[in-house]
Amino acid sequence: MSYRIIYIFLALSISASLWSTPSGAMPQASETQKQGVPSELKPPAEDLAQVEESVDEFFEEKPYQIPMILNDSVENHLEYFKTRGREVFQRWLDRSVQYIPVMKDIFKEKNLPEDLVYVAMIESGFNPYAVSWAKAVGPWQFMPATGKRYGLKIDWWLDERKDPIKSTHAAAEHLKDLHNLFGSWPLALASYNAGAGKVQRAVLRTRSEDFWDLKASRYIRKETKNYIPKYMAATIIAKNPEAYGFSVTNTDTFAYDEVLIGECTDLRLIARCAGTTYEAIKELNPELRRWVTPPDVKNYTIRLPKGTKETFTANYAAIPPDQRIKWERHEVRKGDTLSAIAKQYNTTPEAIHDVNGLGKSRLSPGKHLLIPVDISGKTQYVASLMPEQSGKRQQILYRVRRGETLWKIARDHNVSVTDIKEWNPGLGKSVRSGRKIKLVVDVDQI
Repeated sequence: MSYRIIYIFLALSISASLWSTPSGAMPQASETQKQGVPSELKPPAEDLAQVEESVDEFFEEKPYQIPMILNDSVENHLEYFKTRGREVFQRWLDRSVQYIPVMKDIFKEKNLPEDLVYVAMIESGFNPYAVSWAKAVGPWQFMPATGKRYGLKIDWWLDERKDPIKSTHAAAEHLKDLHNLFGSWPLALASYNAGAGKVQRAVLRTRSEDFWDLKASRYIRKETKNYIPKYMAATIIAKNPEAYGFSVTNTDTFAYDEVLIGECTDLRLIARCAGTTYEAIKELNPELRRWVTPPDVKNYTIRLPKGTKETFTANYAAIPPDQRIKWERHEVRKGDTLSAIAKQYNTTPEAIHDVNGLGKSRLSPGKHLLIPVDISGKTQYVASLMPEQSGKRQQILYRVRRGETLWKIARDHNVSVTDIKEWNPGLGKSVRSGRKIKLVVDVDQI
C-alpha cells in the first residue's frame, strides 16, 4: 500500500529521537488541492523522514505537531466524517471551540504537543458528561482506577473526571507517561485506548514498534486499529474545518472567575448571589454531582461566570450564617420513612422528596438521600432553593454484567423496569450478560 505522508515534527524542546517515523511512498498533491487544503497544510514535496533538519528548522512552528500519515485508513475516516458522520463531527467542532484554547495551554505548559487536545475530540466530542458503556467518564474518558491514579477525586459528591481543566491535567500526565514508555506517539495513543499492557504484548509478538505493523496484525482489537486513523482524520479536519465543508460557530471560551466556599453551600444560593442561573453554575462546575458544594472539602473552589466575582462576594457576605442551608447525606435503613428522616434532620418530608426526585417509589435500604437541614426553621427558604429539575438527562449504553437482572439495573440507575423496556423495544423479561442496552439517566447520578 502506498502512503501519502505528512511528517511534521513537534516544535518543542524534546529530543528528535523520541519520534517514530513510519516509511512510505511520496504523497500526491493533486488530491489535496481538490479538498481545498491551504498550502501550509499540504503534504510536503519530500518525505521529511529522509531530510536532515537544522536545529533552527526543528524549532519552527509546524502545522502538525504529531506525525501524520495520509493513507487509505485515514482517508476512509476523513470520508466518513464528511458524509455519514458529518452531523456528529459538526457538534464536536461546535463544542471544541469552548475547550480547545484552555486545553492547549495545559499541554503547552507540560511541554507536550498541543495537538493532543484532539484525543478528547474522538474520545467524547469534548463532552464533560460523556459516559461509555464501560463507565469511562468525562472529556478524556477516564476509568475510575486510572482517574484516581492521576489524582482525580471520585466520590458521592464529586467526579473530577468531568472537569475539563482537572481531567486535562490528568490526561496530559497519562499521555506523557505512555510516550515515555513507548517513545512513539502512535503507540502512546493506541495505549491510551487499549491499555499499555496490550500494546506492549502486541509489540513483542509482532517484533515491531511501528503502529501500522500492529494494525496489520491480529494482536490488537479492531477499535484500537481504527483509533489512530480516526485521531489523524479528526485532527486534519479540526485544524482546517472550512476546507472540508464544516463551519465553526463563535462560542465563548471556557472563561470564569473563582471563589473559595468555606462551607457546604447550595448551588442555587451561589447562583443567586452571583446574579446568574443554577444551570450556568453547573455548566462551569460539571464535577459537582449534587446540588451543593462538597461538605468534606474545607475550602472548595467554585467557578463563577466571568466578571461576577465581586457581585457574588458582596451578596454572599450579606447572608447571615444562620440563614444558610446545611446539607447532610443520609443512608436509608430498613424501616426508614420520610417523616422520620425529616424529623431527625429538622426539615420537612416534602423538601427531602423534592430534592431527591423520589416520585412515588418507596425508600430502598442502602439508597443515599441528600437532606436540606433548615437551621433557621424557614422551610419556604429551603423550598425556594430546590432545583426545578434534577439536572440534565443523558442516554448511555450499558453493558449487562453477569448475574444482573432488569430489576437490579433499574434500581442501580434510579429508573423503572418499564422505562428500560420502552427504551429497548423487543427486550424480554430477562437480559443476557454482555448485551448493551440503552438507559436514560440523570447526569448528576453518573
